[in-house]
Amino acid sequence: MWSIGIYSGDSLFSLAPPASVVNPVLTCQDVNDVLAAFVADPFMISVSGSWYMFFEVLNQKTNKGDIGLAVSKDGFDWRYRQIILSEPFHLSYPYVFEFGNEFYIIPETVNANSVRLYKANFFPTSWSYVCSLVEGSCADPSIFYFDNKWWLFTCPTPYQHYSLRLYFAERLSGPWKEHPASPIVEQDKRIARPAGRVVTLNDKIVRFSQDCAPFYGMRVRAFEISKLTPETYIECEHKSSPILTPSGKGWNKWRMHHIDPHLLPNGKWIACVDGCNKL
Repeated sequence: MWSIGIYSGDSLFSLAPPASVVNPVLTCQDVNDVLAAFVADPFMISVSGSWYMFFEVLNQKTNKGDIGLAVSKDGFDWRYRQIILSEPFHLSYPYVFEFGNEFYIIPETVNANSVRLYKANFFPTSWSYVCSLVEGSCADPSIFYFDNKWWLFTCPTPYQHYSLRLYFAERLSGPWKEHPASPIVEQDKRIARPAGRVVTLNDKIVRFSQDCAPFYGMRVRAFEISKLTPETYIECEHKSSPILTPSGKGWNKWRMHHIDPHLLPNGKWIACVDGCNKL
């Protein structure tokens, strides 16, 4: 069903499959330490000249998600390594980031009824639970740092995809407060559920949403946040949105619902994405 590809381009809003890459770059068949049904929700990070990708692996034996790892020297040619995080509950959407020379992951942990923060003991293979950031059923938590504060989007209705909530904190560990404008989105499954890394570039913030109409994870939309303070939130959909759509054939024939874009030193962009060949 779901597999992972690489896109690139001159702009954050003009990403496409590069001619040099044969997508998908990772499938369930690449996973060799558990029996996998699919791979999805990829996030990647560049560290000391290498790329590391973390993603959901749906374990057929347990029928829950584990977090897998793949590595690459150039961001285009990937090799699966191993499962790096497993819990008694389902894990997905492993939002990896670096802060203060430490590495963190915030995976989706809806069945644990909280947003859980993990820290690397030994990057990239060993991780430990640190604390809970927000309590409750929170799908696809998406964190970013802007204007000396931490911000967190999450979808509190993961099986309906109708609403989007926003929280903020002075410190990563909290305490976290819900924004007065939250929920940012209500009763609109086209634009509510987060779809990958929030991009902050100078004063520009871009969030991505899954378009879940008429079905879950159909395409990815982009929204520019023009004003973000502890009191105010203003956004508008980008003119190029949706920025990811199914190809109509092959590995991403029917759905695309995730993107993690990164700006390269040469000014171009690279992103890991996922796609599904079944409706």
